[in-house]
Amino acid sequence: MDIILISHSRGRTWRLRCQPRSPWFWAPLVSLPVVAICAAMVFGYRMAPDASGVTQVASTTAVWDEQVAVQRQEVQSLRQRMDDNIHALAQRLGQLQAHVTRLNAAGSRMTKLANIDAREFDFASPPPLGGPVAETDEHAPTADQFEAALDRFEQELDSRERQMRVLRDLMLASELREEMTPAGRPVNEGWISSAFGWRTDPFSGRRSMHEGIDFAAGVGTDVVSVAPGVVSHAGGKAGYGKLVEVNHGNGYVTRYGHNSKITVEVGERVDRGNVIAKLGSSGRSTGPHLHFEVLRNGKVVDPAAYMEAAR
Repeated sequence: MDIILISHSRGRTWRLRCQPRSPWFWAPLVSLPVVAICAAMVFGYRMAPDASGVTQVASTTAVWDEQVAVQRQEVQSLRQRMDDNIHALAQRLGQLQAHVTRLNAAGSRMTKLANIDAREFDFASPPPLGGPVAETDEHAPTADQFEAALDRFEQELDSRERQMRVLRDLMLASELREEMTPAGRPVNEGWISSAFGWRTDPFSGRRSMHEGIDFAAGVGTDVVSVAPGVVSHAGGKAGYGKLVEVNHGNGYVTRYGHNSKITVEVGERVDRGNVIAKLGSSGRSTGPHLHFEVLRNGKVVDPAAYMEAAR
């Protein structure tokens, strides 16, 4: 193969004969790939990102990741605070509901104690309310305002509960005083063989003070307590024979003497009407009967007044 080169300025021509054995034949073939590779390297170097730019992008990305993590933590913390606030409010509402339940119970109890018509004060139902439409605040209360309202409501409930508790205790004390006062007969059978007061003593024949009432009845007749109380004596005592003594509180004590059998023990609590002994003739006695005494603040009083009060 021949390559002809022509120069117009000089008017000359050159003929190059390219043969496979000639170096001019292989030189272009070898140089072209080398030139292409070098050109590609230069182009890739120029088009490659700057190292400082890569570093800046990586730094910016790290800052963004850190900010996202902080914001995510703040959201989680806010959600936790909201959950805690809701839980605290639920506890407050539960406490207020407990206050209301106690007030309802105390009110129902006081209604019964005072013999008030339950339909007038029905604590099991909400109170009837009503009235014309009035101007209202369209703005919902804030959390602080709501919590302040709960505080005021709780304080008011506490005050009302203390007042009702005091009133209830006073009413209960009055009721207990009535229940603990001796009333009624200590036996359901028999008749009064000797009243309270001065009489002729059956043993000495002298005038003496009889500090109780005697009830004549058959041996074994039930002897009952005339009021709730605690047994303070259960056993023998000079002159009384087998004696039961019951302390009713509020300064009241009752005595039951000359029994044939005692059915209670010291320290035992008894209610009105409970059998405490069996009638007999033990001690200083002329026959089967019950000697019944009432003491108030340590002094004997006429039991007849308390027996009449039970009628």
